[in-house]
Amino acid sequence: MKKNDVLELTILRLSGEQGIAVHEGLTVFVRNALPGERVMARIERVQKNCAFAKAVDILQPSPARREPLCPYYEKCGGCVCQHMTYDMSLDMKRERVRDALVRIGHVDVQVPPVLGMENPWHYRNKTSLPVGGETGDLKMGYYAPRSHRIVDIDKCLIAMEESDEVLRVVRSWMQKFSVQPYNEITHQGVVRHVMSRVSRQRQVMAVIVSTQKQLPHERELVAMLRSGVEGLASVCVSVNKRGDNVILGDNYHVLWGESRLHDTLCGFDFALSPLSFFQVNPVQTEKLYHTAVDFAALSGNELVADLYCGAGTISLLLSRHAQKVIGIEIVEPAIRDAEENARRNGVTNVEFHAAAAEKLLPDMVEKGLRPDVVVLDPPRKGCEESVLRAIIKASPRRVVYVSCDVATQARDAVILTQGGYRATRCQSVDMFCHTGHVENVLLFEKE
Repeated sequence: MKKNDVLELTILRLSGEQGIAVHEGLTVFVRNALPGERVMARIERVQKNCAFAKAVDILQPSPARREPLCPYYEKCGGCVCQHMTYDMSLDMKRERVRDALVRIGHVDVQVPPVLGMENPWHYRNKTSLPVGGETGDLKMGYYAPRSHRIVDIDKCLIAMEESDEVLRVVRSWMQKFSVQPYNEITHQGVVRHVMSRVSRQRQVMAVIVSTQKQLPHERELVAMLRSGVEGLASVCVSVNKRGDNVILGDNYHVLWGESRLHDTLCGFDFALSPLSFFQVNPVQTEKLYHTAVDFAALSGNELVADLYCGAGTISLLLSRHAQKVIGIEIVEPAIRDAEENARRNGVTNVEFHAAAAEKLLPDMVEKGLRPDVVVLDPPRKGCEESVLRAIIKASPRRVVYVSCDVATQARDAVILTQGGYRATRCQSVDMFCHTGHVENVLLFEKE
């Protein structure tokens, strides 16, 4: 077997969103293939113990196969499940969670069906699209799989429609005034990303991520956005001169309108800056956070530590059921938002700290902090070991671990298990419909 060979394969099962076949004793992972199908697949890469391929012709389709609705599906690296029914994608994600917990975390816990979405389209309230190409040939969209090649798009079926309008207007402005796109190789150019937030009340924040503070023809940009985007509430610029892949700069300034966008979640009102973390799917976020609160099993007398608390969304929800909540978050603007959100909602039993959890939590535990319950929602890379060791030392009765990457969650489960905790409940939520990602909540209880 070698690269570019075309083979007829029978798909046995799924591994994530990829089909699995066996050819002459070698496992082959096949993109765009479903269990039970016979496909013609082109080999893309061969390794010692496995190979990777893409289905180029479906000889015998699965009953679960669907025609993707998105015209960019074959090129874009965002959605990976549109070629299967939504129910099959939920089953696939459930199996991904179960496999990671058992194989990586050695966790023996029942994995119930994933909580899906009634209408899994146009749910994303935030998009951050890279900008590239040339002045006369702009590329604005998502990256192709495993690359930084931008797939140029006009609309996205999982984003709220207002985001498409922001993208359309910014594209017109750049074309009209020959505004240079950013080149990530030479680090030249002006516009790096176009970001938009859309609230449940359909208010819109447009953010230009730029290499310079003052945009060329920025008055014209504001005028075009105001006339072209219904519900526009804010236009901001975030300056990012770094040479890495981080999207936003460390700060932002307002060109027009409000400095924060207001949104509602779980009965609370939130003020969000461009730098704030806020879950991208509000309908499913409420399911996720109510699951976390249910797992926490609070009676009203507990001290709760909320690690990686972002703009304080789950902290406020926990505050309804706890005596006091302490939130820790490394992003200072997010903590300022969290404090403002607490004031806006009349919540007085929360306390927020702008610091890295891996540094502050061990220090607070060393000084006597003993929360009854710990809730943590770390970034995709999971927790630093110092955080987990500090939790174990603090010895809370329950740890509620919310994760957007079950593999790192399972890895961290090993340390918590060794520290005297046992995983007792699990629930996954389909926050990122039609993608390969799934959010998972795992409850650990002190043995």
